[in-house]
Amino acid sequence: MDEKKTMLSGIKPSGDLTLGSYLGPLRHWPKMIEEYDCYYFMADLHAITVRQNPADLRRRTLEQLAQYIACGLDPEKCTIFVQSHVHQHAELGWVLNCYAMFGELSRMTQFKDKSAKNADNINGGLFTYPSLMAADILLYQPDIVPVGEDQKQHVELARNIVQRFNGVYGDVFKMPEPYIPKVGARIMSLTNPGAKMSKSENGDTGRVTLMDDPGVIMKQFKRAVTDSDTERCVRYDPENKPGVANLMSIYSAVTGRSFEEIEREFDGLGYGKFKPAVGEAVVEMLRPIQEEARRILADRAYLESVYREGAEKASRMAEKTLRKVYKKIGFVAR
Repeated sequence: MDEKKTMLSGIKPSGDLTLGSYLGPLRHWPKMIEEYDCYYFMADLHAITVRQNPADLRRRTLEQLAQYIACGLDPEKCTIFVQSHVHQHAELGWVLNCYAMFGELSRMTQFKDKSAKNADNINGGLFTYPSLMAADILLYQPDIVPVGEDQKQHVELARNIVQRFNGVYGDVFKMPEPYIPKVGARIMSLTNPGAKMSKSENGDTGRVTLMDDPGVIMKQFKRAVTDSDTERCVRYDPENKPGVANLMSIYSAVTGRSFEEIEREFDGLGYGKFKPAVGEAVVEMLRPIQEEARRILADRAYLESVYREGAEKASRMAEKTLRKVYKKIGFVAR
């Protein structure tokens, strides 16, 4: 039997997981376990490039772990861990800083975006974030890295580092391939359909989180931005009707219906019928996930066992790679 290929992915616990997090990457992760040897982590080292409230960061990290499992990730079939529990990430991150060029890092669009949003805290970690992301990837020698379009640039940097490092020291790192899933909706803000639904913006009326109460979810959808059309108003036209197109994308992702079927379903009906229907579909989809996440979160002993065992397993794999790197660059073995 062929050995499974390896895959790795993580999400920062810098905010509550949103509907966009679920319909984008999270919902598809459990399916990948059958095909790949999967590593999933809570990227808490990355979260601190922006100031975090320590108690909130701890709470969100554990909640995210519970939600990962509630969304279908089986800790018996994949490795789930907290990034800061595996010290090799930070160690390899420093080494790769020395193989990433200043010009490459300064061209990263996310650095420019986040610097603009956090003008009072443009720290070194924000600048070297892609080197740590490269370390996250390369420690586990993955074949593929599922990323959104906005993260593809970081995988390209990791590939540049692999080429540079391997060119000097031989085949140390496997060349990772960015994998942009064809399935998985890109969910936009309900109040600003030109921007992605964000988990880190507090008080954003345009987002729905995985653990929002049904009443909150319905309220968010009822005030979602649409337009002033009255005839054949529910139709898929992203350019001219971005708010409606976003709601249709959500409804399609939740119900499995095509845009044509949705247009037929709401033909002759206004937004007063369409928006609550989308909200109700989301509420029903999230209900079992919320119940399971609350159950898991109440069992702290189980959660601890999952992240401890996950860190041990991840560390074993990461240590092999780090030891090889240290030997190649000339560090004295411990």
